[in-house]
This record gives sequence, structure tokens and C-alpha cells, in this order.
Amino acid sequence: MTEKLLQFIWQFQYFNKQSLCTVAGETLQVLQAGYLNKNQGPDFEQARITVNQTSWAGKVELHIYASDWLKHGHQEDERYNKVILHVVWHNDVAISDNNGNVFPTLELQTRVSNILLSHYDSWMQADQQIPCGKNITTVPALTWQTWKNRLLIERLQAKNSVIQHHLEQTNYHWEEVFWRMLCRYFGGSINGVSFEQVAVSLPIQIVSKHKNQIHQLEALLLGQAGLLHKNLKETYPKLLYREYQFFQKKYLLRVINLPPSFLRMRPVNFPTVRLAQLAMLIQKSQYLFSKIRDAENTKDIKHLFDVTANDYWNYHYRFDEEAEMIPKRIGSQMFDTLVINAIVPVLFSYGIYSNSDAIKEKAISWLEQVKLEKNGLVAPFISLGVPNLTAFDSQALLQLKKEYCDAKRCLECAVGNAILKRD
Repeated sequence: MTEKLLQFIWQFQYFNKQSLCTVAGETLQVLQAGYLNKNQGPDFEQARITVNQTSWAGKVELHIYASDWLKHGHQEDERYNKVILHVVWHNDVAISDNNGNVFPTLELQTRVSNILLSHYDSWMQADQQIPCGKNITTVPALTWQTWKNRLLIERLQAKNSVIQHHLEQTNYHWEEVFWRMLCRYFGGSINGVSFEQVAVSLPIQIVSKHKNQIHQLEALLLGQAGLLHKNLKETYPKLLYREYQFFQKKYLLRVINLPPSFLRMRPVNFPTVRLAQLAMLIQKSQYLFSKIRDAENTKDIKHLFDVTANDYWNYHYRFDEEAEMIPKRIGSQMFDTLVINAIVPVLFSYGIYSNSDAIKEKAISWLEQVKLEKNGLVAPFISLGVPNLTAFDSQALLQLKKEYCDAKRCLECAVGNAILKRD
């Protein structure tokens, strides 16, 4: 038994309430368990009970052993003067209030299901990736759907804190913030931080000045990423290097301190290719976030990202290394990745900023319009039979795995709660 589990049992009243009485034999009725107090003081506030048909309203304190009251020094703390009930797992000593009156005490160890305790203990000891995996498919579909929606909102709210930081840095310039988020996820899991540094070092105002000249855009992006140097051999890379030298002096630019990597990735994802595609996206679009904000669904914006890198990249993945002719087009998978990681989070944050439930709901609905991303963290749920059909599902399950299953926050999980409630 732990205090968290005891709090959980009391909060949801998961114990046998038949012929309920205190350890002194007084009849007890719980009218309202109260609200969990996450600050200092008694565990639950605004509780209501009757003891021998006398009504009481106040606070409830929980302990594994009754003697923990004394060990924690509550008898000397005035915040505990309004405790109306002491709920314990084991009553090892009688506790009195400051006036010498014995507290009404409820002992729970004989009133809680052994199956509930066994399940919880097995989850805490489990070494599998999903602690409640053996029972997970018994949870009703409605519970899953409601919980996934809550998990998704949690995930977007967490990303909102990152976006809020960018907003404060840019004086709430939404196009600038979207530019940064777009760059980050163009870089993928390996080069995301590097690409974000490029975006921060190249404000959208500078980039927009050169949107009509693709080679100037490439020079700015590739130069800031540290991918241009004087030893390049082919004509086009040399041109980009000369252009970048000029812009570097004009705008007082400094190359980022974290150069992008080429290791452990397919050539189509090389930073040179992605930055070239990003340059073409800038040339082909204007006020990109505004268009996204005003769109009704993902189909309305997909054409905005249907771009192909400059002709040079048809035959290259890296500078000075000619390859088979393949157009470097932004594909559907890349578009879905951007929707999931950049477009929807910024759109949801804009909904928070503008206090618009409609925009927030639109952002969430867009995740149901794109394919789920492949992620090994979600695989255990799929093997257990949990539905995973769209990005809505996969993002929710990713949040569940990282924030609840890995941390074994089973008592705060609607799925774990449903299983224990049934027990």
C-alpha cells in the first residue's frame, strides 16, 4: 500500500461501504469524499460525512498507519484543526485532536478488493512496456475515445508552452513562429534543432526579401547551416557560396553552432535536400500560416506544400556528388509529418491565444485527416489490439506511453482507473 493508492481509493470510493463504521464502532456515512488537495495541508478538502447521524463538513487526512499523524507532526499544525475524518490503512494507535477528543477514524484494509490490490501491485512490479497490458482490451471503447481526446489535448498543451516561448521572443509574430516550427520539423528527429537554429538566425523578414530568387534563398539557408564553403567544385555550389558571403556581411549573419548531420539517414532526408525544398516552399508561398489558419481541412492546404526542389537537386543529394535523376519533391509522408508536428500544434496554440474553441477543435480534427506516423513507442499498444488508425490515435498513444505508462502513473490514467474500478 502507498499513500497515492490510498488517496486514489478514497477519491473514487473504491471500497466496501456496507455497514460502514469508525474504528470506535460509530456509524459512518460518506456524503462527499472531498477534493484532492495538491498543496500543503490535509489530503482532501470540502468533504461531508455523518457520524452517528451528526453531519460534519471539513477536511480528510489519509495515512498508511494512524501513527503517521504523529510522525508528520500534524498535532502541532493548525492546518489540521478542521480535519473531520482520519482515513488509515492500518489503525495502530488512537489519535486525538488538540482538545483531547479521539478523531473519527476509518480503517480500510479489510474493505478493499484484493483483486484491485493485486492488479496495482503487478503493474508497479511489471517490466513490460504497458503495465496493464493483460487487461487493456477489456476497457470500453467509449472510455478509450474520451481518454485519447484528453491525452491529445495534454500533448498539444505541452507543445503550446514551447510555442509560447517563441511567441514571446518574436513579439507574438505568428508567421515568424510558424517559420521556426516549420524549419524544426523539416529537419526531422536528427536535424530538428539545427534547422530551428537556422530559422531563428534568419527571420522571416529577411527570407521574404529574397523569395523571388531561389538561389539566394538556398544560399541563405545552406550558408547559415554551415553547408557552404570555399572548396566547393561545381558551378552552382560556388555561386551559392559567393551569394552567402555577400549576405553574411550585409545582414551580419553568423553560422549556427550546431551543423546538421548526414549520418544514419536516407539520402532523401539529407539536410541539403530538405533545406533546398524549404527554399522552394518559401518561394512558392506567402503568408503561409494565415492561409493555414483560414483553411477548413488539410486538403485545402496540401497543395501549398506540393513543391519540388531546384533543378540542381534533381541530380544531387550533396554538393559536388552527382546522382541518378530523381526530383526532390515534398511527398505525402513529409506533409503528414508537418501537419502532425508543426501545423496542428501552432494552429491549436493560436486557438488558445484567440480564445477560439472552433480553431482548437479544427486543429484536433486535422489529426484525424492524416495517416498515423510510424513510432516504435506506439507499437506495444498495436500488438495488444488497441485501435490506431490515424494521427489522432498515434499522438494520443504516444502521450499515454511517455507520460503515463513509462512513469507508471496508472492511478491517473483513465484506462487503469477503469480496470481498477471494475475490480
